[in-house]
Amino acid sequence: MMLTSEGCQARRRRLWNAVPAEVEWLLIADPRHVHYLSNFWVEPLSFSGGERGLLLLEREAGATLLGDNFALRSAAGEPFVDHEVVEGWYDHQHSVANRDHALVAALAKVAGKLKGRIGLVEEQWLPVAAWVQLASLGESKDVIRGSDDDLSLPFSDLGTLLRTMRRLKEPDEVELLRQCMRATDAGHVKAREVIRAGISEFDVYREVQAAALQAAGRPALVYGDFRATNAANPKTGGLPTDYKLQTGDLFILDYSVVIAGYRSDFTNTLSIGSPSDEQMLIFELCQAAMQAGSQSLRAGTAARDVYAATSRPLEESGYGALGHHAGHGIGLAHPEPPILVPHSEDTLEAGDVLTLEPGLYVEGIGGVRIENNYLITVAGAEKLSNHLISLT
Repeated sequence: MMLTSEGCQARRRRLWNAVPAEVEWLLIADPRHVHYLSNFWVEPLSFSGGERGLLLLEREAGATLLGDNFALRSAAGEPFVDHEVVEGWYDHQHSVANRDHALVAALAKVAGKLKGRIGLVEEQWLPVAAWVQLASLGESKDVIRGSDDDLSLPFSDLGTLLRTMRRLKEPDEVELLRQCMRATDAGHVKAREVIRAGISEFDVYREVQAAALQAAGRPALVYGDFRATNAANPKTGGLPTDYKLQTGDLFILDYSVVIAGYRSDFTNTLSIGSPSDEQMLIFELCQAAMQAGSQSLRAGTAARDVYAATSRPLEESGYGALGHHAGHGIGLAHPEPPILVPHSEDTLEAGDVLTLEPGLYVEGIGGVRIENNYLITVAGAEKLSNHLISLT
């Protein structure tokens, strides 16, 4: 599963509807946004990993993908564009020059036709060398930058607009996220099979990764928290170590599977051996927090109110307020809006995909965190993650 032509076209229409009518062209530079609008994504697990292309959108001429010959042939899927401008970089016959020069040279091939036409650029991601090429357009007002107001346009921060647009997930994005969720579900199942005293955090990671990749049916990235907590060290996180799990530990499995740039992010905590009564208590409080928070999930709810609902069971039990966010948006980044924290200014919107992740970490007992992923709708929320949340 990848993004679809229909989805890319829908996102481009939404973008054009959001920018001023005077704007005739848009230059997209953030690789995530090039992907978002065209399905062009350099496969990170390839020899071109880390490289990128630029996307030129024109109201009348459609979408043009710009890049070097090896970056464009390393696309993770079919780019849905009208034109490609390919700059030769490596031909198996000659030495290679600075690869960044090829990207700028591709831009130079189209810069001339932009002269005298008003455009927006994603300036936070555009190289200075690309600005030099655009300077050939002449008058500075031809290119509207985030700080320019020469034309009194109502909106000129293209990068912020795109990040805001990303909250409303189109059907192809939701399906790609579901694929991420299914792969992550499979990793949680495998964790239950292999976790025991004596296994290392790293070996749990290897088993979970293998199960997730098998379920995904394609190369993917797996990252997150694969760490044990215990009475002496109740809160920790990050990639796995060679620490071997011991009876009495609680293992927090909080990880993401990234497929074509999109990701899941959900959690369970597993007990090594039979959990103590105190460990069961803090787990049950996290479950109560999850239940309370999930009941508040619907479009129009203030993000800070979701945090308050999630935190309340912990506070009423005397453990104080939830010590970290109650959740956050996910998609092409982690985290992204809405952010569920006490002073958030965000409001939940239909089309948001977000996490809900209460946690409780107590000296002398250990740490617990659980998490689900949800698609926000006008009526409420659809749970996308389907793993078993249980200590044992």
